[in-house]
Amino acid sequence: MDMEQLNEARMSGRRDGGAVVRVERRRRWSDEEKLAILKETTEPGAIQAVIARRHDIGTGQLYTWRKQLLRGAMAGFVPVELAKAEVARKPGGGGKIAIVSGSGFTVCVDELVDRAALKLVLDVVGEIAR
Repeated sequence: MDMEQLNEARMSGRRDGGAVVRVERRRRWSDEEKLAILKETTEPGAIQAVIARRHDIGTGQLYTWRKQLLRGAMAGFVPVELAKAEVARKPGGGGKIAIVSGSGFTVCVDELVDRAALKLVLDVVGEIAR
């Protein structure tokens, strides 16, 4: 298809006999712009259609960018905030246990001790004592 045929395909007739030529263009969005728009969609109460309209894009474009991001096709990361985990203490108690090995090592723990970590420590103490 040559340029003349391509232009004819894009022309549409008008009632007054004139022709309207549609100019088609593709917008280019940087990865930073895409990530900023995608970040808006993760805000609490965000409505995809409203965000898409605000940026003059379709909701399908948001979906495509999200897929690209998850596939790793888009450079960059979506910021993540990690909340500091707090250990809930049980009321009362507060007792400690002292474990004394035959070779003189003492390991002190409280009721919140992680069993796997304690087992690892006791295994190491046992190996040292041998």
